[in-house]
Amino acid sequence: MTDFDARAISTIRGLAMDAPHAARSGHQGTAMSLAPLAHVLFSRVMNYDSSRPDWMDRDRFVLSAGHASILQYALLHLAGFGLTLDDLKSFRQWGSATPGHPEVGHTAGVEVTTGPLGQGVANMVGMAITEAQLRSRYGAELFDHHVFGICGDGDLSEGISHEAASLAGHLGLGKIVLCYDDNHITIDGETELALTDDAAARFRAYGWDVHELGAVGEDVDALEAGIRSAMAVTDKPSLVIVRTIIGTPATASANTPDAHGYAILDDEIAATKAVMGMPVDETFHVPADVLEEYRARGGRGAAAREDWEARVAAFDGDRATLEAQLGGNGLPGWEDALPSFEPGESIATRKASNAALQALVPLVPGLTGGGADLTGNTGTVIKDEGVFSAANPGGRQIYFGVREHAMGAIANGMALHGGAIPVVGTFLVFADYMRPAVRLAALSQARSIFVWSHDSVGVGEDGPTHQPVEQIASLRAIPGLRVMRPADANETAAAWRVAVASGGPTAMITSRQNLPVLEGTSADGVAQGAYVLREAADAAITLVGTGSEVAVCVEAADRLAELGVVARVVSMPCWELFEAADPAVRASVIPRAIPSLAIEAGVTQGWLRWVDDVVGIDRFGASAPGGTVLKELGIDADDLVARAQALLDD
Repeated sequence: MTDFDARAISTIRGLAMDAPHAARSGHQGTAMSLAPLAHVLFSRVMNYDSSRPDWMDRDRFVLSAGHASILQYALLHLAGFGLTLDDLKSFRQWGSATPGHPEVGHTAGVEVTTGPLGQGVANMVGMAITEAQLRSRYGAELFDHHVFGICGDGDLSEGISHEAASLAGHLGLGKIVLCYDDNHITIDGETELALTDDAAARFRAYGWDVHELGAVGEDVDALEAGIRSAMAVTDKPSLVIVRTIIGTPATASANTPDAHGYAILDDEIAATKAVMGMPVDETFHVPADVLEEYRARGGRGAAAREDWEARVAAFDGDRATLEAQLGGNGLPGWEDALPSFEPGESIATRKASNAALQALVPLVPGLTGGGADLTGNTGTVIKDEGVFSAANPGGRQIYFGVREHAMGAIANGMALHGGAIPVVGTFLVFADYMRPAVRLAALSQARSIFVWSHDSVGVGEDGPTHQPVEQIASLRAIPGLRVMRPADANETAAAWRVAVASGGPTAMITSRQNLPVLEGTSADGVAQGAYVLREAADAAITLVGTGSEVAVCVEAADRLAELGVVARVVSMPCWELFEAADPAVRASVIPRAIPSLAIEAGVTQGWLRWVDDVVGIDRFGASAPGGTVLKELGIDADDLVARAQALLDD
């Protein structure tokens, strides 16, 4: 260890104590014990240019143990990513660039939003998939980088990490180097209270290369050698296990559960700084020569970046496709490739969704993905582009297996890496398994497309365990998630246009059963969130539907006309887009001057924000043919007509 190494590590540890102490909140001990490991990564190993954090061929760093965020912030400050010392002093405060857990898009140098344990491990798998696809498609001279990460006992305890690690080993993702902080401490006490797994054996069983470095948490040379040994393995992901002592070198709190949180206070901070040879009466101490050397190391990737830019400029392959993929765009004319369907046809929107996806794949080079063992069922088949595997890393069809939780987080990693628009699918009822990743997609504004089919009790005989009733409402409750439930095949194609052209995540919710292709559906109306499908002069009532229930509204309007009641019909495929529309547009679509009645085959929660009354299903479903279940639970034209008449009578 050089003098610079020792002083830099002490500086990081001092910041890891001072920032949480100033905030009276945070996690000191993990950041302190991991300071040597993170220092090795940022100052010796990783290839990056801190002046250009978005350089596409940079190595990625994921702090899956996101509670140790002050560790990453300290390194981003030292390496020159733009974080100031004042930013560190504002740790965890309102409006600061240093929130309690790392947030992508909020702090330069942060690649993914972590915090919920295990998510970062799965994000790494997604990043490595995209790196492999880009390298296969355009060559190693343009794309050849690693994905480094740090995780802890909590990450490896969560089920998502098991799912992600299993898939990564199966796919042979050799660019992953995951460092496991084996400190044997959790919040409740020693890990042995609840965890006696043999992590090394488990990961070897998953097909990983495992490097057990032992108690080298303070030995930077041994850490570097172990990491570089892992980097040399190209056909398997690597796990580097490092035994550390949480909170070291804190004089009293080290190796205790207290060190996991905010426990190292004034006297112990001073005593610990004295042990490290730092000024005991100065907070946020960063020696000028340490900062100068770290900034030099943070910028040493500039030459590699410039060489990469020259290689990109000289690229003589399909430049239009490369630029579209890196920009997250389609090639010219991609929107025109979307299919259209004739009124009178009958097609399930999951099948229409696949037709749209298949039409887009040749013209939107970033589109890639598949399903969680339900690829054909959910319409996430990608034909003629190969299956992603260790032998074929350029394949765009990905089989995730029965791993919904990891699949969602892997998609986020793919999207946030850049160069991919991931599409992942399962049944809507299993969105519950994916919810943490979907929430983080919204928080991160990751451009992930979640396709959820079998969207109602119309699933039928599988019964209430497989019939979603509350899922749509729960997804609409997530800020920043665009929930699309198209009424027919043409609305489905329009929803795909929105998903590909827009930033942030999209929930594409489709039917199992065939639905009629309706007269008057509008792509512009879908992009607006809601629109008048059938206008009527002197209308007495507005009927509003989503998905399969829009056809029910049309039928009910015809029935009401026979009874002398004139009804307008509104299709409302996306609440979020409608909320963003001009208030005058919203007032014209659902005017308050006449009663409005909505129908949706799910819980009624939230609908009264838009309408005066709603027909829905505020209970679980039942096992029977889908049409029977829908009728028995009141999702049909007869019930809608009756409720409309009752509303008019009121």
